Amino acid sequence: MQRSYTRLLGVVGKPNTGKSTFFSAATLAAAEIANYPFTTIKPNRGVGYVRTPCVHPEFHVQDNPRNSLCLDGTRLVPIELIDIAGIVPGAWEGRGLGNQFLDEIRRADALIHIVDASGGTDCEGKTCKLGEHDPVEDVQFLEREITMWMVVILKKDWAKIARTAEADKKGIAHHLEDRLTGLSIKRQYVNEAVRRANLNLDKPATWSDEDFYRFVDQLRRISKPLLIVANKIDLPTAKDNVERMKTLGYTVVPCSAEAELALRRAAEKQLIDYKPGDNDFKITQPEKLTTGQIRALEQIKEKILKTHGSTGVQEAINTAYFKLLNMITVYPVEDIEHLSDHNGRVLPDTYLVPKGTTARQFAYIIHTELGDGFLYAVNARDKRRIGEDAILKDRDVISIISTQKRA
Repeated sequence: MQRSYTRLLGVVGKPNTGKSTFFSAATLAAAEIANYPFTTIKPNRGVGYVRTPCVHPEFHVQDNPRNSLCLDGTRLVPIELIDIAGIVPGAWEGRGLGNQFLDEIRRADALIHIVDASGGTDCEGKTCKLGEHDPVEDVQFLEREITMWMVVILKKDWAKIARTAEADKKGIAHHLEDRLTGLSIKRQYVNEAVRRANLNLDKPATWSDEDFYRFVDQLRRISKPLLIVANKIDLPTAKDNVERMKTLGYTVVPCSAEAELALRRAAEKQLIDYKPGDNDFKITQPEKLTTGQIRALEQIKEKILKTHGSTGVQEAINTAYFKLLNMITVYPVEDIEHLSDHNGRVLPDTYLVPKGTTARQFAYIIHTELGDGFLYAVNARDKRRIGEDAILKDRDVISIISTQKRA
């Protein structure tokens, strides 16, 4: 299967919250899982999937996916995740394994913060009595760690950069370009961060230290949007903590990574019929399961799926892509009548692109030559021609007409 990564999700949090379990459940990768801090030393990388309804039932065709999977009308589009080792308070100053871990966040476009919603691990990631620790503190500490890490990076030569930006009128974003490249931060994010921090864009040299911190904190929020995954939701002390986090304005997904990992491993062995994100499953080979295994599966069904609608792992990935990163799905085809590519494969590819992507921008995403030679595109639903500036919508199926025939 051809992969088409569009954005990178970083799985972050303090040690011992279930990060590696979440990562393994999302990717079925063999990440090391243990009940002690710093189990993950080197970051694990793996492939997860965004789940979305496929368009092929609407068009009454049988698809032949190439860069994704289609299971019973559900498209699973591959995306990349990185499991970043546990961050402890003071990491930005080098505490724990410090900046070694924070540096792995550089490439991430969004962060999935795994929090022990039960309050059963302290600020260092050590086991404590259920409910003894406040998980809200974990959310706040991680935000501050990332902000301070960015402050240190962007503060280098700041006074000189700010004075130069004022003198030549090119703007602070232009002069921070080298710093921003390493952080996967776009120029336009800087101007938006300045606006949100209510600062004078034309006078960065006059900003106080407090102003600079406020600017960087907003830049972190814009460039590294954060999703809270409230893990261990099956434990009795978790429910109230989840509701508290929601009232504080965070986007929160209740989750049981252990339950999802158990279901995916059972499905992989064809013991159950289950797709990631389903709200139910069916045991297909009960004769191959012990009484204890069947009981454990039934508990997952009763305590997790019926109560919360899913285990939360797939919901977290989808929420990160469709809400935090504001992505949509688009299907390119070459033959508009048969919805196929030049090899006759029907609806072969699904692309995840930012909302607001134009027809020509999409052509460039597929191949530079398609964008260079763009003439127009055709919408498969109404056979209408659309121009280069037409904004694509979620689940659009389009054919790109170009002087260069590539797809």
